[in-house]
Amino acid sequence: MAQIKVAKNVAGIEGLCVIEPAVHGDSRGYFMETYSQRDMEENGIDIVFVQDNQSMSTKGVLRGLHFQKEFPQTKLVRTIKGAVFDVAVDLRKDSKTYGKWHGVLLTEENKKQFLIPKGFAHGFLVLSETAEFCYKCDDFYHANDEGGLAWNDPEIGVEWPGLIGEYPGCACAEGYALEDGTPLNLSDKDQKWAGIKDTFKF
Repeated sequence: MAQIKVAKNVAGIEGLCVIEPAVHGDSRGYFMETYSQRDMEENGIDIVFVQDNQSMSTKGVLRGLHFQKEFPQTKLVRTIKGAVFDVAVDLRKDSKTYGKWHGVLLTEENKKQFLIPKGFAHGFLVLSETAEFCYKCDDFYHANDEGGLAWNDPEIGVEWPGLIGEYPGCACAEGYALEDGTPLNLSDKDQKWAGIKDTFKF
């Protein structure tokens, strides 16, 4: 019996999946299978993952929106501690949903996983005091292959929950904060990405 429930093509975006594992709990705690290739294949998902990554971030950190230029990766992401709002943006130029985004709240309580295929930009905002974030990739990391988009590009229009601020015409963090006053925290690199129209000119 499969230990996962899969919602496919979420928000009408082909390939995006939200996966919920079966959690077996009692007074001692819980047990769950965090990944089963057999269950994935039974749900029509045939991917070979070759690398696992893990990060820790503090509240207000926003990482993204990132993509790989020459070596795109499918990612299976989840949060093992805390809470993040995780976002995927369709960058497949022949896709009917090019430029459309979808976000999923990933928490240690809901244990949801988000499957993001090749050809998407990805990012997340940390909503808890700290968050530990794990993801599987179907290709190895390639240095100097990362691209990015402005996290606040109005053309994409991601609605980051609990984030307050006005678009200043760039990806800079200044003037943005969570509702409790926690300032938005971005890397220098993530404050320099351009919007989707300036990044991709087909």
